[in-house]
Amino acid sequence: QVQLVESGGGLVQPGGSLRLSCVASGFTLDYYGLGWFRQAPGKEREGISCISSSGDSTYYADSVKGRFTISIDVAKKMVYLQMDSLKLEDTAVYYCATSRIVPILTSARDLCNLGGSYGSWGQGTQVTVSS
Repeated sequence: QVQLVESGGGLVQPGGSLRLSCVASGFTLDYYGLGWFRQAPGKEREGISCISSSGDSTYYADSVKGRFTISIDVAKKMVYLQMDSLKLEDTAVYYCATSRIVPILTSARDLCNLGGSYGSWGQGTQVTVSS
């Protein structure tokens, strides 16, 4: 059983930066990796960036590619999301998540696309981009 707690959200102007953190208490080698999802009002939850425990597989949704960077510190059971060049459409509640290793998970892309079916979730942190 893993407990996930996000932090680092807040209010930022367009073009600004935020760094989100998530501590995954109970994370073990039985889990494939960690990732970030977001949900904006009236929209479906979106997997935006995921990473394997080793860090050798990463995935970014097209909407954030080139602007966000994910990193993992397995020793600290932490995952981070550096968000640069923020846009109004980045406004959402951001959640970190993880999934136990299952045969269908072979890449960070899979975690972001399928993790909702197998994962554990934090409570989320609000990111608001506004001028």
